[in-house]
Parts: sequence; C-alpha cells; structure tokens
Amino acid sequence: MKIHEYQAKKVLAQYGVPIPRGEMASNAYEAYEIARRLGGTVVVKAQIHAGGRGKGGGVKLASSPAEAEQIAGKMLGMTLVTHQTGPEGRVVQRLLIEEALRIKKEYYIGIVIDRLAKCPVIMASPAGGMDIEKVAAETPELIFKEHIDPSVGFEPFHGRSLAFRLGLSGEFLSPAVKVMAALYRTFEGMDASLVEINPFLQTEDGRLLALDAKITFDDNALYRHPELSQYRDFHEEDPLEIRASRYGINYIRLDGNIGCMVNGAGLAMATMDIIKLVGGNPANFLDVGGGASAEQVKNAFEILLGDKNVRAVLINIFGGIVRCDLVASGVVEAAKAVGIKIPVVVRLEGTNVEQGRQILRDSGLKFTVASGMKDAAEKVVSLTKQ
Repeated sequence: MKIHEYQAKKVLAQYGVPIPRGEMASNAYEAYEIARRLGGTVVVKAQIHAGGRGKGGGVKLASSPAEAEQIAGKMLGMTLVTHQTGPEGRVVQRLLIEEALRIKKEYYIGIVIDRLAKCPVIMASPAGGMDIEKVAAETPELIFKEHIDPSVGFEPFHGRSLAFRLGLSGEFLSPAVKVMAALYRTFEGMDASLVEINPFLQTEDGRLLALDAKITFDDNALYRHPELSQYRDFHEEDPLEIRASRYGINYIRLDGNIGCMVNGAGLAMATMDIIKLVGGNPANFLDVGGGASAEQVKNAFEILLGDKNVRAVLINIFGGIVRCDLVASGVVEAAKAVGIKIPVVVRLEGTNVEQGRQILRDSGLKFTVASGMKDAAEKVVSLTKQ
C-alpha cells in the first residue's frame, strides 16, 4: 500500500525523523491560511502516488499567501503527468503546503529488502534529488549500501559508515546517524517494503530534514496496523486492483492486451515472460491463488474483462494443490456465468490433467487447449492478432 508524501512525513515524524513544517490542503482557501501560518513563502506540492512531480509542474514556489492560493487553485483538479503516472496522468486532489527552505546540499537515503542478501539494506547517495534508478544505472559508484542483520538491527556504526561516505562529518555526523536509525525503526516497526527520503536535505542554517518522503507498506502485514487504513486513497488506485483486493486476488494492471489468469506468483511471472518472448504483451499480473475455485475463477474473469484492452485470455494452472479436473470444471462454470466472448487459451498441468482437458473440450465453449507453456503463449498471441 502506497501513501502520500504528507502522510509519509507524519509517520516518519512519529519515529523521530525531522521534517519541514507543513500542512495538507484540499482547496485554495486552505492553502492561503496554511501559507499565512507558515510565514508567507511556501512550496505548494501536488500529492499523488508518483514521483517526478516537480518536472511535471506539480511543485511550485509561492512568495506570499495570495500566490499560494492562486497556485493551489490551478493545481487542484489538474491532471499531472510524470514518468511514473503514464500518459493518462493522475488528478491532483490534495496539496502539501510546506515552508520554503534554503538548500545547501541534497542527499538520498532509502531502505528496501535486498532479496539476494535476504535482509534490509540502507542505501545512501550524495546524488539526492535525482531519480535513484538513473543514478544506479549511470553512476552506481555514488550509491553506498549497508546491509542490516534483522536479528541484530541497526547499529550506530552502520549510520556512521554511510554518513562519512556522504561527507556528513563533524556537527552533522550525530544528527545524520539519528535520522538513519529513526528511518530503520520506521521500516521495521511499520512493516514497510520501502522507506525513502529523496532528497534528504542539509539547509544553510545547519539542519538536516526530510524534504520529500515515500513509504510503501507490505499489504500482507496490514492486519497488524489497522491505523493505516485511514491513509488509503482509493482515488490513487486502479478500480480493478481494488476489486481484486476484495476477493483476495493478487492483480496488477499492465498496458498489454493478453489477460493472464495463473495460480502462483512465480508461475504468473513466468507466464508473462513467455508471452513477451513469443511477441505478445500481457495485460496484467494475476495470481488467482492455490485453490482456484469456481467462484475465484469467476471473480478473476470479471476483473480481466473489466480491462477493455484485453483481446484474449491465457489461463495457466498447475494442479498441485488443486486437481486439474476441478479447475477445468470451475473454468467452464465461470466462463458460462460471465459470458466471455473473447478467445480463451487454457494450459493445465498436474493431477488429473487429462480429465481436465477433456472437460474443457466437452464444454461446448470455444476453449483452445494448449499442451505446454510455449504452446499456450504462441496460441494466445496468434488469437490476439487475429
């Protein structure tokens, strides 16, 4: 689950990360009053779940409350397009009005899980304010890392090591280490999958502040943090992804035209890969779950067909936990209930696979039964082109 910048800063502040003074505004009049309380000169920042807002016109400096009101009036309701939103953009419905600061130096600090090392890693870079992916690709030597053993946790030497490499010594060493420790406490305490400050700011008056912040929470741990439900913004989520979450289906919408229904995340990734390999373009990631019951398959069909770009569906099920004949019966029942009218290619493997394939052939529906993953991918790509 993603949250807005102003929400992320609120969470970070609770763990001791220093942040600029600022408040959220949902209309131009609130922007005026907030700017007045903050001293007049402020930064007006669009709040959407995407980066690159400044380049898209979503971050503006205002020298007075009146100018803040004027900027807010234009920014609210605008469709903000950045490299992360895609061409459709996102409608701005909230703003963060924040005190303007005199910047001396910008850094990057972030924490994610290093899947190869199987532990959290703190990353820091003197190239703050830039897209960290671009920095990693073009100047990887500017990204410094410290892996954290979760059984031990963050230790001051981790922070000192990174701070020295960033050039934060002397009076800035201790505050920098404290910020990194607070950032790790946030990451661990909130079950986050990403905690990021970009830029981490050194001001001309000698302060270290989180000028921007991003937090992504692990959906699987949200039951431990019911207080986070108030941060969810349905306007920033795809309607089909919202429906899928209600059914317990893992679904991510993409920009292709081949709908994928698969059981198991690894198999789903492999299915998307092989579709690309044979010249197709997957429309989604969808893990229907281990059971793949008739009801769950029906729900998945409805979600896939909710994407108007889908021109064919590939069902790829491995019958390990569930038998293939039961899956096939569920697919037939669901297809009849939904009234699917686009081509459907089905690949089944596992327990009772022959019985399952026969059920599909005898269904009276125009299923295309495939004998393997490559065969299934080639068939669905061919049908899509037709």
